[in-house]
Amino acid sequence: MAISTYLDRILAAHRAEAAASGRAFPTTRGFRAALAQPGFHVIAEVKRRSPSKGDLNPDLDPALLAKEYEAAGATCLSVLTDVEFFGGSPGDLAAARAATRLPVLRKDFTVCEADVIDARAMGADAVLLIAAALDDAELTAFHQLAVALGLDALVEVHDEAELDRALAVGATLVGVNQRDLVTFEVDHARAARMGAAMPDAVVKVAESGVRDGDDARRLRDAGYDAVLVGETLVTSSDPAATLRELRCS
Repeated sequence: MAISTYLDRILAAHRAEAAASGRAFPTTRGFRAALAQPGFHVIAEVKRRSPSKGDLNPDLDPALLAKEYEAAGATCLSVLTDVEFFGGSPGDLAAARAATRLPVLRKDFTVCEADVIDARAMGADAVLLIAAALDDAELTAFHQLAVALGLDALVEVHDEAELDRALAVGATLVGVNQRDLVTFEVDHARAARMGAAMPDAVVKVAESGVRDGDDARRLRDAGYDAVLVGETLVTSSDPAATLRELRCS
């Protein structure tokens, strides 16, 4: 009995310490579920800079921008947390999420299991898995870990072979990046082709190179449920008006 009492006291103390330290994960908001609702959706991005174009909006306020996106009808947020190449930070994600009720994607290069855990700990509701950057074992392990932690996983693909790999690990949220990761050139025909190749059960997201409402409507008509838009929004003189145009409503 004494041993049990000591153990109970020790465990209770450690649980109290963990709760006080803020190590408990916040409840996730359902990133994929939001995009699976009827209608055409915009994932609005908080993005300070681009490796290919340099500064886009380096002094943006992530909280204020996120509020503006929410008011204009964004369904979800995407926040860059890469510091060196995109000028982002985990602080940007925390600020944007705290300012809204929208689910948030941690937009970063996930290369190890710790990155998935970090995404959950920093308050993300979804994590990005880039098929081109991961081998089959990594893609499988990271996807399984994300699911186990309560995160949605947006698996990004560029062609049919990568789509097959995404579907093989059980991906139900797939993004087609219209931008070539090597040349950074945008191929608008890529998304149209890939949209037709994805099963109906998959929530389909078109990424990169979405410039205006006409681009968004073409992607909607190609079968996409959502577009993820960064540069067009953060460089707009009126992000709210631009976002409303992208919603195709």
